[in-house]
Parts: sequence; C-alpha cells; structure tokens
Amino acid sequence: MADEVKIDAQIFHNRLSTLTSAWKADRRSSDALFAGVGSFIVLMGKNEETATYQKSNAMHYWLLGYEFPATLMVFTPDALWVVTTVKKAKHLEGLKGGKTPLEILVRGKDPDQNAKHFEKCLDLIKNSGKKVGILAKDTTSGPFIEEWKKVYGDISKDIEEVDITPALSIAALAVKDETELRNMRDSARASTGIMTEFFVEEMSEILDEEKKVTHKQLSDKIDRKLDEPKFFQSLKSKLTSDFDTQQLDWIYGPVVQSGGGYDLKLTAQSDENNLHAGTIIAGLGLRYKSYSSMVARTYLVDPNDAQESNYKLLLTVHEAIVKEAREGVAIKDLYNKAISVIKSSKRPEMEKHFVKMAGGGIGLETKDTVLAINAKNTRVLKDGMTLYISSGFTDVENPKPQDKKSRTYSLGITDTIRIRRDQDPAVFTNGAASDTGSVCFFFKDEDEEPQPKKQSKKDPKVGAVAASNITKTKLRAERTTQVDEGAEARRREHQKELAQKKQQEGLATYSEAVGDENGVAQKKFKKFESYKRDNQFPSKVKDLAIVVDEKASTIVLPIMGRPVPFHIQTVKNASKTDEGDFAYLRINFLSPGQGVGRKDDQPFEDPTAHFVRSLTFRSRDLERMDLIAEQITNLRKNAVRREQEKKELEDVVEQDKLVEVRNRKPNRLDNIFVRPAMDGKRISGEVEIHQNGLRYIDHRGSKIDILFSNVKHLFFQPCTHELIVIIHVHLKNPIMIGKKKAKDVQFYREATDMQFDETGNRKRKHRYGDEEEFEQEQEERRRRAQLDKQFKRFAEDIQTGARDEGWGVDIPFRELGYNGVPNRSNVFMQPTADCLVQLTEPPFTVITLDEIEVAHLERVQFGLKNFDMVFVFKDFHRPPIHINTIPVESLEPVKEWLDSINIAYSEGPLNLNWSTIMKTITADPHQFFVDGGWSFLAAESDDEGEDEEEEESAFEMSESDLAVSEESSEDESDFDDDASADEGSASDEVSAGEDWDTLEKQAKKKDREGGLDDEDSGRKRKR
Repeated sequence: MADEVKIDAQIFHNRLSTLTSAWKADRRSSDALFAGVGSFIVLMGKNEETATYQKSNAMHYWLLGYEFPATLMVFTPDALWVVTTVKKAKHLEGLKGGKTPLEILVRGKDPDQNAKHFEKCLDLIKNSGKKVGILAKDTTSGPFIEEWKKVYGDISKDIEEVDITPALSIAALAVKDETELRNMRDSARASTGIMTEFFVEEMSEILDEEKKVTHKQLSDKIDRKLDEPKFFQSLKSKLTSDFDTQQLDWIYGPVVQSGGGYDLKLTAQSDENNLHAGTIIAGLGLRYKSYSSMVARTYLVDPNDAQESNYKLLLTVHEAIVKEAREGVAIKDLYNKAISVIKSSKRPEMEKHFVKMAGGGIGLETKDTVLAINAKNTRVLKDGMTLYISSGFTDVENPKPQDKKSRTYSLGITDTIRIRRDQDPAVFTNGAASDTGSVCFFFKDEDEEPQPKKQSKKDPKVGAVAASNITKTKLRAERTTQVDEGAEARRREHQKELAQKKQQEGLATYSEAVGDENGVAQKKFKKFESYKRDNQFPSKVKDLAIVVDEKASTIVLPIMGRPVPFHIQTVKNASKTDEGDFAYLRINFLSPGQGVGRKDDQPFEDPTAHFVRSLTFRSRDLERMDLIAEQITNLRKNAVRREQEKKELEDVVEQDKLVEVRNRKPNRLDNIFVRPAMDGKRISGEVEIHQNGLRYIDHRGSKIDILFSNVKHLFFQPCTHELIVIIHVHLKNPIMIGKKKAKDVQFYREATDMQFDETGNRKRKHRYGDEEEFEQEQEERRRRAQLDKQFKRFAEDIQTGARDEGWGVDIPFRELGYNGVPNRSNVFMQPTADCLVQLTEPPFTVITLDEIEVAHLERVQFGLKNFDMVFVFKDFHRPPIHINTIPVESLEPVKEWLDSINIAYSEGPLNLNWSTIMKTITADPHQFFVDGGWSFLAAESDDEGEDEEEEESAFEMSESDLAVSEESSEDESDFDDDASADEGSASDEVSAGEDWDTLEKQAKKKDREGGLDDEDSGRKRKR
C-alpha cells in the first residue's frame, strides 16, 4: 500500500502557501483570526477508524491527501517542520523545495535521537512567541502521543495555548478549490442517486405491498449498495468517467425514521421499528476521496391538508435559506431569514418547532461547527465555501392523525450547496427532488374515490332511461364533467408548482440576454475558392471566351480583356434570350437585399460593399450560348444538391469499429427483419451481440453495426395486440443504412400464422369445427408467448452487454396508450418509463421525456371529438413535436400521465403558430422568462374560457322560440338521431322529466295553434 501513496506536490505547496499567506495577513492586521499565535501544532497519534474527521485528520487530508499516523507537524509563518517515521519521510522528501520550506525530522529506534527531535520542535515553539496554537477539541492517543506529552509538559507553563480550530476552518478548509469541489459534486451525485433510484423505489414497494420491514433492515439494505459498482455506473445522474466506487464511504446514516420517533440530528440511528406509512424521513451522507456530502428528504404518505401545508412552508423556508446564501452574507442572516419567512407566513406558530441549528460547514469534515447556521454566528460566507443546509420542524402535532403513530411528526430537508459570487448557490444535491409532487405518495385514492357518489341523491324516476341504457362516455356533452374533482384539484396545484419551477429554471439558465437574432441561429459566411494559383486556370481562358469549369465549380468570364473566375456559389441563375441575330446570356449573382422571404438568408462577409448583380454577354453563336446557359444551370443544380446532401448528413457520425467476440459464438437471434431495410429490400437475417455493440447480417452478407456507446434508448415491444414482436434501438447520432441516414433501427419478427407451417397436419382428418379452431387459438397464444419470452431475454442480454453505458430495456405501457397522429397516419402512442413512443409503423416516433420543457394541449373545447398535443423541448432551437387528433376520451388520462411524470402542461381552445413562438423565444430567452415565460399559455386558455362563459350566459331563448326551433329541427334536420339526442339534452332539462306522451300532446297543440295539422304538414313535405 505504501508504494501506491502519491502526494500531489503542486496541491501541497499551493495549499500550504494559502494557509501561511492568510496567517501573515492576519498578523499584519489585527490578529482577529489566529489570535497572535507564533506557531501552531497538528498532532496525529495512532490510526483510529471513525465516521467523522477531527481537525487533525482534515489537515492531513487537505495537505497530503492521506493520514500520516504518529506524526507531529509544527507550523510557523516561515516553515513547516514534520516529525515522522522513516517510511512516511520517504513520501515527504519529494515535497521539499517549495515556496514555504519543509523540514523533516525522521524518528528511528534510538530514544535519545527521537528526544532531540522533540526538543528541536520545542525550541521552534519558544522562539516563535509565547502563544502557540493547538486543536483543543481533538483527541488522539498512542505511544507517540504519550512521548510528546512528557516533553511538551516541561514548557507548558511558559507558553499560552490558543485554540486555532476556527482559524484553520476559515483560512484553510472552508474555501474549496476546483479539485475539492469536483470530489464533492461526485459525492453528492452518488448520494442523490442512492436516495432517488434505490431508496424511493424500495420504500414505495414496501408500502405498496404492505411488507413488514424495520428501519434497521432497510438501512442495512441501503448500506450494502456501496458494494455494487454496477449500481453507480447505471445512475441517471452521471458520475465522472474515472469515478472509483472503492473510495466511497458512509459519513452519515443511512437513517430511516417513521412512526412518530424522529431525530433530526446527525447522530440519529435507524431503530428496530417497522416502516410506517405516514411521515418518513430518510437521510444519508457519503464521503468520496475524503470529501463529504449529505442529503435528507421527508416523504409523506397520504398526508392531510395540515401536513401538506407545513411541508410547503418548510420547503419555502429551505429555499429562502439557500437563496440567501451568497458571498458576503453573515451566517446568522441565513437563520434570521428562515425565522422571518415563518413569521410572515400563515402559520407563524411553527417558529417554535423550527430547528435551532439549520446546518453548517461540510467538506473534509462532516460537520464544521465554525460555520454552524444559527442566530449568533457572525462569520461571513465566501465564494467556494460549502455548506449543508438542514431545515426542519420537530415534534409537530397532527390534527387529524391516521393512527396512534401519526399523532406527532417531524419534517426535514437537507441539501449540500456551494457558495458562489454574485449569484445563487449551486445545489449539489438537487438531483433528489423535494417538491410536494415528488415527496407525497397517495395509496388510498382508489378506495376514497367512490365516497362522493353516495352524497348526491337523485330522484330515480328522473333520467332513469338515460342512466340505465346510455353509457356516460357516449355523450360528448357529459365528458367534460366526468372528472375526479379531487384529482383535478391536486393536478392543478401540482401544475402550479411545476410552472413556478420551470420559470425559476428558465431565469437561472438564461440569466443574461443571450439569443439569436430574428430567432434563428445566424449563418456564417463561407469563403469559396476557385483557384489558388494562375496556372490552375483552364487553358481555354486564353481565348477570352466563357468557360464553365465543372471540376473547380467555377465560371470564368472575360471582363475588360481578362479572365475573371466566379465560383458557382456566387451565381444565382443564368438565362439566355434571342434578339435578331444575337443571343444574350444574362448571369445574375447573389447580393444583399436581393431576395425576399426565406431565401434571403445568404450571409455576406461585408454587406455594405459594392456588389455586381448581373453580367450580360452577347454573341452570334446561338448554339454555344444555349450550351453555356445549360452548363451553368446544371452546375448550379449540382452545387445545391451537394450542399443539401452535406447538410442532411452533417449529424451522421462515423462509429468506432465493432469489437467482435472471438473466443465463443456470439449470442444471436435469427430469422429477423430490420427496419429501415437495406437497399429497400425486405430480407431476413440475424442479430448478434458482440463486445461493444450489435451486428445485423442478412442472408446476402450485408451488415449493420450499432455500437452501445451510440445507443440512447433500447425498447422491447411484445406482440400482444400486435402482428410483430420488436426490439427497437433509438440512437444518439444517426448512422448510414444503405444510402439513407437512420436514427432508429428496429429488429422484428412477425407473429402471424403465415410464419408457421400448418400444412400436412394429419389431425385435420379427425378434428372438425370449433375443436380445431380452439386448438389453433391455443397454439397461437403459446407461440406468441414463446416469441415474447425469446425477444425479451435477448433484449436483456443486450442490456447486460452494455452495462457500462447506463441504459436499460424500456417496455411500453399499453394500458396508458392512446391514438394520435404524430406524422401522417393515425397510430397508437404508448408511454414508457423514459419516453413516449410509436414503434409499430414507420416513421417511428421516440420522444425522450427528460428533454421536454412543457406540453400544451390544443383544441380543448366543448363539442370537439379530438384534441392535439404539442411538446416543446428544452433545446428551443429544436422544432416542437405535434401529436394531433387524439380522441377526447383520452384527455383525462393524458393529463394524469403528464402530471405524474412532472411535465408542466397547459391547455387552450386554439392551435398556435409555434414557429413564430419559438422564433420569439430563441431571439431573447432571458426576456421571454422575464416576461412570464410559459405563463402566457395558461393565461390564454383562462381568458378564452371566460369569454365562452360570458357568451353562453348572454344567450337566452324564450319558450316559444324553443318550440319553433324544435318543430323546424324535426321537419328539416339532416342530422342523425344521436346528434338530435345531443341537442335535445337542453330541452330535457326544461321538460323536468315529462314522459313522451305528454310531450307529443304539447307538440300537436302547438301545431293546431299555428294553423297546421298532420295532413298539411305532410303536404308541405311532399312539395
């Protein structure tokens, strides 16, 4: 192990220089930090395994990167003296020669020599001044310590000891450099990964299946995750490529608390009580390369209104503390800010429940009390400091407890942050969501939903026919009312939070006014070069004739007795006209301001320069002029075509070579078809799994290679309700298949009877009718199940082969699917865990949910059978995706799905011009969010709804007019019975449940009063 010790000399000298410079500056001013000490000592005894570091441990790691047991360090403003053993001294020898001198005194087996080394250190301390700095709270032991104490005791009466713990925190450990911050970020990502991608899933499963699991058992299960490197490699919050799981260690927890027993201190432990479905607090902290991070979250299971309100208040307080933490702010102001937020809220009584200390410093030490966040700490924050913010309410009374264990509860949120200059702090643990939509779990919704139905009692005689014979979903007028009001209110509240979060993220991302002029990325001027030297001109130019040089894509024109080359990219078009004996050739060139509309986007190096717009040549050789005009036109067409092909293929990547499996046969799946088909021909082949990718080989020997590093998503779609079973690969960058680029590659096999040989079956002679059909159905079900099992296993093998890439097999949720038109045809869209897909018919649709900024539902209004959905991406230069003509029956499920995956959505009655909207946004994203961001979508839909209500309320109809309209509709309506039934729903309410005989008598009476009887009306119809 000793051979592996490598101390970074540059980091050592930089940090030692930083410490001594701060010390000297303090001595020149007022000695406020170091209290006038002339020297200080850092003493380390024998190595002891502890979860938390002392100041002496932290100083060793800060300077050396390692702990050096049985070592004495004596610091003076001008030098560092180290007393240590022979082996450790070898590692320190390479650190000599820096700005601050390093002196090493090597201990051996000679007691007299060792005593002399200690005596030399004592002389240094005496000569440096009467005040010597010590770490008063550190405790260490061992023979080395005992020997030092005997010698040090002789001079202890002649010197004054000063605790320099605060000085080392502020001058050395508090402000982190880039290397330290990188380690803390990795530590925080690992912590949030365990919290979000393991603990939350495990907790949900335990509560959902009502398992009996103790807090200790759950904590131990989390603890064991540190021994699984694959877990950290597959985290969504990507760790650095050189992340070493061997350097991870626990510093806090993992701690799980529920059921009324809560302790928000860092000393808390998980007990033997079972996990309780109520208020659950989970906290954990990891150390990576000696640097720590902490995260804690409160999860509420079926919370009541009071609990939700208190949590929202805590979240507001927590965010206020985080936002207040900036360079130059006194630490006590953070705590006072939290108290002021509580006092100004609707629940000021919660102040007494707020924690007395809301966090502290973190880094090499788990908890640096020098930076403790309380009401008295006057220390000032600096850029580069790292804190853990721990907000919490303790021992809160529950007004509506679900059971005995829910009578009191606590709430806590902990994050690790970094202080920055002139901007909000960076939250290292923001990967663990803390908004109410992410921490509230509702398991009792299904049981509670039927209750409101019992409250509303109706007369069974009224509407009995409609209630018994007509389903609610058949009536369009009724659809909008079939909404669970509780779920809708919860969605609305959650959407408000998501909208606010999007607004804050937008303002943070686009903090300065940066954008594209006119809302589009500006094209850059391209310089075209025809010839580098004169000798490259075609030989024909000597004749001073027009020469079309296809090789150089250039036209050489004779001007003033000289050949002048013009690159074809400078030519707009060429035309030839005949007048008498002469032919005129006119060549038009591109110039600023010439085009109108979309085509006027040609960039120029200097638009203010003088440009030649056209040149005209005259000749008697009509045929030659025809030929030249044709050559220029063809050259221009070829140039445009080449540019288009280049632009189309610019995002196609050249993949690395596929590393084939050599020592064994690769895992393969045969009788497979691929889409898009190679060369447009449908030929079967086989898919093989190799070391770093997939290879598809058809029967002709043509190959398609897909590297795992280029795979973005992998899908498996079973053949249930489909004619084919699919393994679909969605790529990060397109590849070439034949002559076309493809970003989606699909491997499939048909699951129909045509794929199986049914001929020559002797059983047909003895099986007739339904019995044979039943056997065929059973056989088809068995084949389909076998096919699904085979393809799913192969997809899982692909995932295993690409385990280092961080993606897995995604399966569509058919029960959440709905019909829509993403391209031209009506297809069945299906959500997956990470995407919204349509994999059955090309062109395929794969929308990554993490890339979506907002969703907007269009044409949502009364009476329409369909609505449209638009997804706007976080990359505003990417055009929005439209899914049109979704049945209105899917409106509520779509809203619920969008809300469940934390996508902010809005709705409106009209289709919007999204190209214009996106140009406005990309022109100045900062101003867009300053003006309210996406709130204009919600505001527009609200305004429209108010206008409709006003219009409806302004329209009234008299009973006589209503009767006449009914009469005319009966006589002249061309609509079907269903439409008439829909329109007659309003008159049903007026009739107040009268039967058909009464209504018919009233209609005949109206006819007689109008001077019409049945015969007259019949005659009218005949005419």
